[in-house]
Amino acid sequence: MSAAPEQLLRVQNFMLSTDGFGTGEGQSLERPFGHADPARLSAWAAATASWPNRADAGGTRGLDDYFTRDFSHHIGAEIMGRGKFGPQKGPWTDLEWEGWWGDEPPFHTPVFVLTHHVRPALTLSDTTFHFIDADPHEALRQAKAAANGKDVRLGGGVSTLRAFLEADLVDTMHVAVAPMEIERGGRLWDSPDELLDRFHLERVPSPSGVEHLLFWRR
Repeated sequence: MSAAPEQLLRVQNFMLSTDGFGTGEGQSLERPFGHADPARLSAWAAATASWPNRADAGGTRGLDDYFTRDFSHHIGAEIMGRGKFGPQKGPWTDLEWEGWWGDEPPFHTPVFVLTHHVRPALTLSDTTFHFIDADPHEALRQAKAAANGKDVRLGGGVSTLRAFLEADLVDTMHVAVAPMEIERGGRLWDSPDELLDRFHLERVPSPSGVEHLLFWRR
């Protein structure tokens, strides 16, 4: 009998500027990415035929569309930081907040939200959000147990991704670098070359102007 395949921790379609920022300063309810323009960061994906929020027929095919389609492939759970779930900080003063996504979140799996202020689990459609106070190792253990043998996606934001990289838990990573600068806010790196001691890196330019960076463990 062959062994069960290893469950991976994967980063999928993480969007950065050319100067290494994933978010700007000043996150708020009205501006989830702070002063940065999320439409420019995600323009490559939003133009594809597989973009889930597309309201009209059409869209591009090819490389960018492949990565958009691959976002949920073999994913059984997600881990995210509290800032990705919402703009509140500190103790929860409003449990009516249910995330940025409305009644149909795009995850379709259990989601583990990292926070020092736990709250009851929240289920919207086929997505259940679990709010846990855990370090990266324990968060990954819980997410893998909930993933039914599939991989776990690390959704961000930047500080969460840095914490899991520092804990050496990330197995593969896809980062889409948009042709823009944000200059201040949440920065992942000065250069992707900082990770070359642990990861192979392949750079794949796209006709859309975005550069796809593919990392996998050495």
